Amino acid sequence: MSGKVRIPVLMALCALLVLPLAGASAVAADGPGVKLSRTQAGTGGSITVTGEGWRARTLLMILICGQSVPSRGVAGGTDSCANADGRAVTTDAEGRFSRKLPVAEPPVPCPCVVHVATVTGAKAEADAIFQVAGHAVEPLPADTAGGRLSVLTDTRLEGSGGLLTWFGSAPARTIVLTVGNVGTSAVEDPVFQVGTSHGVFAPEWQEQRWRGTVQPGGKARIELPVELPGGAHGDYTVSLKYGGKVLAEQPWDVGRPWGVTLFWILVCLVVPAALFRAGMAVVDRIRPRRAGGVRHRGLRLPELALHLPGVKPSRAAHRAAPSSPALPWFAPDADPGTAGRLSAPHDDSPTSPTTPTTPTTKGPP
Repeated sequence: MSGKVRIPVLMALCALLVLPLAGASAVAADGPGVKLSRTQAGTGGSITVTGEGWRARTLLMILICGQSVPSRGVAGGTDSCANADGRAVTTDAEGRFSRKLPVAEPPVPCPCVVHVATVTGAKAEADAIFQVAGHAVEPLPADTAGGRLSVLTDTRLEGSGGLLTWFGSAPARTIVLTVGNVGTSAVEDPVFQVGTSHGVFAPEWQEQRWRGTVQPGGKARIELPVELPGGAHGDYTVSLKYGGKVLAEQPWDVGRPWGVTLFWILVCLVVPAALFRAGMAVVDRIRPRRAGGVRHRGLRLPELALHLPGVKPSRAAHRAAPSSPALPWFAPDADPGTAGRLSAPHDDSPTSPTTPTTPTTKGPP
């Protein structure tokens, strides 16, 4: 083979190698994509959902949603989807995935789509048209609004917790963003939907009206309050939706209410101590007294027995009773009961036989 023939052959081989890479780059440049193994299936069956062009190692949620078309997105948010039959999948290192999805009827009529969206990180989503066999089909509501709002600045949460939040009060913040009207007519008193979600759960939406008018080509600063249930803590996500389209999402890391934990620790320490003291007081009242008698109106029982006629005091009472003092009209050595036995006879005793009787002289006459 001559050199002139080899050059075109080599060029053709290079083109065959480069074209798949160029195609993959084009898909990645266009954004994430979704493909279905079947575009129609009945309830109880399943389809295979594949995708490419997503971020690597990203958690995705796959849902079947009603009243939706790819050009307008999911009109009612996740409330229009069969959330109980959704499936989660994580992309590989090249941003691809493949997952089986059971077919289930969404809570609203078709047209339906298979909706794939990121769970964490930067928001990305893609839809593919799908028909649930046997499910009702109704036309989409006409989009007559000429005004359309678009986010111009990054969304942020303003505010901070206080002492009450530390003790379990409901955390509250204010979501702040700037929107612009890219439509052809003014938007008056727009109604936004503010949703809060915890972890991988679907957000709970609440409608809030912003008072004001955004002229075509104009912009406005939007401030809407956000509040979580009392005692909430962990990783939350605050979402803002308008016209069935999510405008912004903002993560919110809510701290644990340590004051509640401290309160229960104190309860566990104080209540047992109070019960112990109350129990000891009861035991002290009902336990028997020591030997020696029970007090009754300031007197002990042995002392009371000493004053009662006909009651013989016990030996313990003898020991406890104080010694009686000597009678005041007798000297200690002049007890009449013991004088005859203990004292020797005296010369002047009238009963002594050896003592003569001597008359008493009164002095000189």
